[in-house]
Amino acid sequence: MNLKKYLVRALHRLQKGPGYTYKELLVWYCDNTNTHGPKRIIKEGPKKKLIWFFLTLLFASLVFWQWGILINTYLSYNVTSSLSIGFKTMKFPAVTVCNANPFKYSEVKHLLKELDRLIEAALERILQPTPGNGSENVSPPLNLQLWNQIPLVLIDEHNKDNPIILDIFETNQTAEGNKTAASNETEKKYKLAVKLCSHQGSDNCTYRNFTSAAQAVTEWYILQSTSILSKVPLHERIRMGYQAEDMILACLYGAEPCNYKNFTQIYHPDHGNCYIFNWGMDEEALNSSNPGAEFGLKLILDISQQDYIPYLSSAAGARLMLHQQKSFPFLKDQGIYAMAGTETSIGVLVDELERMGYPYSDCTMNGSDVPVKNLYSQYNTSYSIQACLRSCFQNHMAEICGCGHYMFPLPEGVNYCNNEDNPGWAYCYSSLRSSIKQRQICIDSCKETCNDTQYKMTISMADWPSEASEDWIFHILSYERDMSTNVTLDRNGIIKLNIYFQEYNYRTISESAATTIVWLLSSLGGQFGFWMGGSVLCLIEFGEIIIDSLWITVINMIGWCKGLKQRRARARYPDTPPTVSELVEAHTNLGFQHETVGALPRDEALPPEPGTPPPNYDSLRVQPLDILSPDSDAE
Repeated sequence: MNLKKYLVRALHRLQKGPGYTYKELLVWYCDNTNTHGPKRIIKEGPKKKLIWFFLTLLFASLVFWQWGILINTYLSYNVTSSLSIGFKTMKFPAVTVCNANPFKYSEVKHLLKELDRLIEAALERILQPTPGNGSENVSPPLNLQLWNQIPLVLIDEHNKDNPIILDIFETNQTAEGNKTAASNETEKKYKLAVKLCSHQGSDNCTYRNFTSAAQAVTEWYILQSTSILSKVPLHERIRMGYQAEDMILACLYGAEPCNYKNFTQIYHPDHGNCYIFNWGMDEEALNSSNPGAEFGLKLILDISQQDYIPYLSSAAGARLMLHQQKSFPFLKDQGIYAMAGTETSIGVLVDELERMGYPYSDCTMNGSDVPVKNLYSQYNTSYSIQACLRSCFQNHMAEICGCGHYMFPLPEGVNYCNNEDNPGWAYCYSSLRSSIKQRQICIDSCKETCNDTQYKMTISMADWPSEASEDWIFHILSYERDMSTNVTLDRNGIIKLNIYFQEYNYRTISESAATTIVWLLSSLGGQFGFWMGGSVLCLIEFGEIIIDSLWITVINMIGWCKGLKQRRARARYPDTPPTVSELVEAHTNLGFQHETVGALPRDEALPPEPGTPPPNYDSLRVQPLDILSPDSDAE
């Protein structure tokens, strides 16, 4: 019973509400709140009341404005960078060395023979041969089918509105024709360009202009050789490159000797066979015992410059890169050259980068949340943004052009582009490479790694070997490589490298949140206390009045709905309902008539008609009224 009584009281309380009107509630709040300002509004005179109302409204607006700025600053998730310097024994970086020339010319000459003849003949036309030069007449006929797939053209831009385009091999190949062409070209200055068409014989073409013929020839030769070499199997390309035992003549790590067997071979499309020291794939990464040149890696390399491809590699030397273990070396972006005939010393300093993840930055830990399929995962290497950008480009090229570029790994089920199977691949590749939209898609799709290690290098060089010592050094190195007493090496092919830590101090650049939840709460409270003199309890009071206002609103809505229901009932039954006295009087009269009818003689009484139900007197009984007293909840 006690529980029932308690529930009844609670129901009555809910029906009654807070017991205030909106005005009474507002006055009560202003009189009892701990916030400065509202009290003065109800206690001061009319003039001061208006002033305090304006000031309270102004400062409340300032508080909300400042709160908006603070919340927006917090939700922007800014970071601050801090630099710390530490000292520890560090892992020696992975060192990748390659030859600047990807293949031995003696091994690929049979594949590039027709291409070399074409470029030599084109250079003779470009360089304006003297009249009577009959070199072309004694040479075998040129394979112009290879030329017509991606031709070099001369563009006369004296009239920019109507430039003249001339194919180098379209003029007559007689001596007189050469003389005429040469004399015409002498009078005018031409720009050399590579003509790229969507397919052979198509008018949908574009021209890649170059300010120098050397740039145009190199670019043209790379495109043509890419088409030829893409059809060569991988094991053949590895065989045609520089082998480790021929390239790495000497190796020393600290005080321990090493040789080419301590290097891991990978094939790099730009540089052919590359060799990585301390990659950490099969063995534990090596630690550096001490800083200084005596405790680093020393290498002597032979680049065999005399066997370079003349039109493919215009730079001679070794290409090298320092990187983390189990990461793929992108030498074209991050590598450096070491010049032949020199001793190159590379001092290394380490920078460790630690970025904060989502929502502070859009970085990734291992690339698992990147939508681009990493094509370099076949090497079992870690994620990097360079691998993502190249994979993104190759995926787009395979989708748009129908084939993949020779310089990047292939997606599954896709072949490398070549002129025979894909006549318009060079046009498609050039359009895709120059597309800003495609570049932006890949940039938006790829993410930086959250943790990264960068190696800062200090490079110095000196001639090596010196003139006084080159005889005995070349004799010893030649004998160790070829078991020959004759000198087979020279200054143009020898490179010495020294790679070492300058010091064991390393820098850590780490990010931390510029704003935290503690900062936000303290700033919000500071602004509220400064402008309004309030605290958290004042906010609770304000929340209480909001709840009471909602409560009153709900009660008023329920009352309005009941009144609307009653009005609809009155409209349906327009007659006034009987009062209690009228119902009692009707009940009394009905009883009197019943007694009179019963007093008549039996023979004079009118019998009821057959099938008539007896009268229902209960319907005239007065029902008890459940009238809730206004003070019923006062118990």
